[in-house]
Amino acid sequence: MSAITSLSLTAVRDKLAQKEIKAEEATRACLDRIAATEPKIRAILHLDDAWALAQAKAMDAAGPDPQKRLWGVPVLVKDAICVKDAPTTCASKILENFVPFYDATSVEKLKAAGAIILGKTNLDEFAMGSSTENSAYQVTANPWDLTKVPGGSSGGSAAAVSARQCFAALGTDTGGSIRQPAAFCGTVGLKPTYGRVSRYGLVAYGSSLDQIGPLARTADDAAAMLTVIAGHDARDSTSAPRDVPDFEAAIAGAPDLSGLTIGTPEEYWDEGVDDEVRLACRQALDAAGSLGATIVPVSLPHTPYAVATYYIVAMAEASSNLSRFDGVRYGFRDPSAQSLEDLYALSRTKGFGPEVQRRIVIGTYVLSAGYYDAYYRKAAQVRRLIRQDFLDAFKQCDILCGPTSPFVAYPIGQMAGDPLQMYLSDIFTISLNLAGLPGLSMPVGVGRGSGMPIGMQLFGRAFDEVTILRAAKAMGRVLPDMPEPTGI
Repeated sequence: MSAITSLSLTAVRDKLAQKEIKAEEATRACLDRIAATEPKIRAILHLDDAWALAQAKAMDAAGPDPQKRLWGVPVLVKDAICVKDAPTTCASKILENFVPFYDATSVEKLKAAGAIILGKTNLDEFAMGSSTENSAYQVTANPWDLTKVPGGSSGGSAAAVSARQCFAALGTDTGGSIRQPAAFCGTVGLKPTYGRVSRYGLVAYGSSLDQIGPLARTADDAAAMLTVIAGHDARDSTSAPRDVPDFEAAIAGAPDLSGLTIGTPEEYWDEGVDDEVRLACRQALDAAGSLGATIVPVSLPHTPYAVATYYIVAMAEASSNLSRFDGVRYGFRDPSAQSLEDLYALSRTKGFGPEVQRRIVIGTYVLSAGYYDAYYRKAAQVRRLIRQDFLDAFKQCDILCGPTSPFVAYPIGQMAGDPLQMYLSDIFTISLNLAGLPGLSMPVGVGRGSGMPIGMQLFGRAFDEVTILRAAKAMGRVLPDMPEPTGI
């Protein structure tokens, strides 16, 4: 690994601004790292090295721009987010040849801030999965152990950041798809408040749940990325017209946690959590206490219903959103179809993978006339109760804290044949999406038995990403430094 790729985003950005490193040097260092590691981890679906180098050379010729927060910093983007003139496949055969003619708003903002987009990362098809094994093109491996999954659905982005292929990446989080792979790969993953970041240009899975956010190496890096991509967007009706603070400046210093009250939901610390995960998270809580934080127990009583509620809502929305892929307007079209009905059936059967088909069928079922009241309406009611749990808990504390996942990254293929078991693995992440609140996963150590990274989640009030970022930064200062990934 080069000295450049070992730097954090904020560190390399400062060196670029001071002309200690050229944009072309930083880009070549990442491309060399990709060439060395990509055959092992398979995190990237599309790499545009020629465009990236051309951009870097042009930027060097013009010189650093102090108005551009990410000037010359190479990043990657999850392949469910549109990048102009670059393939956007959602890791699905049905979009194999789709090349958008526009940038997603988040990508527009990255480019405007001077970031260099190297390419697109792998994911579970249409972001439906928790292991990045459901991609139609390749299975991504965890940089810490090539036999383990990187998590999902943003597993490609998490693996790329962990492997030092880039300095940060965009992911999407519908039910934990930024935070869970961040935990599995030993990175920081931030899911912003729903509406904080525009969804324009994101291929929709669950429209009331999806949110774009950064995966990075440190809380400062995540804050820098969020400052760039956040903000109201008139093209997205779900985008919140809220002022965007300078998140990076807001957490500058963050010397201690005096005056901060951290709630620990009892439902997140029960016997279902692996011992090494519980131990590492408890030690991180102790570190927060040593910084002046007050730790109090709280309860989120409707947590046991979160998995069922989430998957009813998410699959219903997926069924609606993916109905546009019909073989008529764009995407894969089966040439053997002899009728309109054949065209729909054959195009979708051959274009969608088995997990996507499963979720569409279940979503259609729960929305059907005979079952809407029994399933979807009931899930919507429970969703309100889950959100109220968080609002009640925040009357007692400033942030909530618990393990990101009950266990560390597991072997590739272990849950591939058991979708229900994989759905249950999201128990600690999905409630936050149902409530629309911000959450951050931070690495808190390496399992003594597994040797794999362990992540801890911080939950915040709506539009209060500053507090969880500040807490993550403060705790990161006193926790042991995370070692480099051991698998590559």
